[in-house]
Amino acid sequence: MIRRLLELYDYRELVLNLVVRDLKVRYKNSVLGVLWSLLNPLAMMAVFTVVFTVMLPSNTTPNFPVFVLCGILPWNFFRDSLMGAIASIVNNAPLIKKVYFPREALPVSVILSNLVNFLLALIVLFAMILAFRMPLTRWAWLLPVVILTQVCFTTGLGLFLSTANVFYRDTAMIMEVVILAWFFLTPVFYPIDVLPQQRLLLGMTLDVRRLVYILNPMASVIATYRVILYQGAPPAADFFLRTVVTSIGVLVVGYWFFLRHRKTFAEEV
Repeated sequence: MIRRLLELYDYRELVLNLVVRDLKVRYKNSVLGVLWSLLNPLAMMAVFTVVFTVMLPSNTTPNFPVFVLCGILPWNFFRDSLMGAIASIVNNAPLIKKVYFPREALPVSVILSNLVNFLLALIVLFAMILAFRMPLTRWAWLLPVVILTQVCFTTGLGLFLSTANVFYRDTAMIMEVVILAWFFLTPVFYPIDVLPQQRLLLGMTLDVRRLVYILNPMASVIATYRVILYQGAPPAADFFLRTVVTSIGVLVVGYWFFLRHRKTFAEEV
C-alpha cells in the first residue's frame, strides 16, 4: 500500500490535471462560474432558515443560519465527492483501457476537485460568522485537521464504492437512495438534542444520541465542525480521536479493497 501511495505521488501532475479538468467541466458554459460554490450553500441556508425559523418558529437554535452552514457545507462536500468517486472508474473506461496510471487517481481527483469547491464555500461560512458577530476562537485552527479527517473518510468510502460499482453497476443507483436517507439521519439541519436521549428497544435501553455518533461517522465529523466554529469550543479529545481513528480505518480498508481488484478494472469496464 505504501508503494502504491508513492506511485500515486509520482503521478501528482496527472491528478492535478484531472482536478483541473473536473473543475472546468463543472463550470463550463456557466455564467456565474465558481460563484455557484458560494450561491448554492447560501440558497440552501436560506431555505432551511425560512422553514425552521419562520414556518416552524418553535426552533430556538441561536444564529440558525450559521448552525445550518456548519452542517450543510461538509455534507455537500461529502455527498458530491462520494457520488462522483463512485462513477469515476466506469466513466473513464476508455482511458483505463488505453493508458497505464494509478487507477486510484480517478476517484482521488474527484474528491480533491470537490475539496476546492468546499474551501471556496467556507468563505460564505466565515462571512456569516462575522455578520452574526460570533467570535472565532483559537479552536478554529483545528479546521484543517477536521477537513483532513473528513477527506480520509470520504476517500476510503469512495475507493471502496467505486470498486464495487465496476462489478455491480447498481451501486451508484443504490447509493443515491442511501445518501438521501443518510442526510436525514445525520444532524445536518437539526441539533442532536432533538433526538431522545434513550429509547427502549427489545427490552434494551439504547443511548440514541451516542449510537448516532458511533454508527454514523459523518455525524461525528459535522459535530466537530460545529464545536470549533459554531460553539468556539474544543472538541472532546476522546470523541475527536475516535472520529480520526474511524476515518483512517475506513481509508485503509477502502484502499486495500481498491488495490485488490484494480487489475481487473480494464476487463470489467
